Order: sequence, then C-alpha cells, then structure tokens
Amino acid sequence: MKFLVMWELDIAHVRPETLQAVMRMPDYARQAADRGKLVARYHIVGRHGGAAIYDVDSNEELEQLLATSPVYNYARFEVYPLADMQAPTEVLQPQP
Repeated sequence: MKFLVMWELDIAHVRPETLQAVMRMPDYARQAADRGKLVARYHIVGRHGGAAIYDVDSNEELEQLLATSPVYNYARFEVYPLADMQAPTEVLQPQP
C-alpha cells in the first residue's frame, strides 16, 4: 500500500525542540528507506515541511511510522492513499 504523506510545521509555535526534531528527520528517513518503507522524500519549495511516499503493508504500519517521526508532535500531516494509474482505455470501459 502506497501513501503520499505531506507534513507542514506550525511556524507560529517553533521552539528549540522543534528545530532539533527537524534536524533528526534525515536519520529517520534514511532508516525508513533502508527498511524499504520510505520510497521517496521531498521538500516542498516555499513551505516549511515536506512530502514523502511510503510503501507499507497496512494502515497501522503507516501510523506507527508517522508516530515515530521526529516531527510527529510538531507538524500537521495529510495522508493520501495512492493507487496505480490505469490506462485510460481501462478506466473508460463501459460498465455492465
């Protein structure tokens, strides 16, 4: 199961511990990638946050990964389930 996870920091409440959490994100991401759970990771230009694509076995596994993220308590998360894109000819087939 693949998910796009977008997260953004609440800049109005940035404290030293928030910055420390952000600094731990590369290590967290490397470990998740090494386990094959983090497929890709991006910074969103002009925003204080990022986007990641996770490949997990269950919703619960994704929740565990997000809950162990260093920024979990400092960021807002949006989670979008992803599906493989079908060819237009498959999508446009008449339904019985």
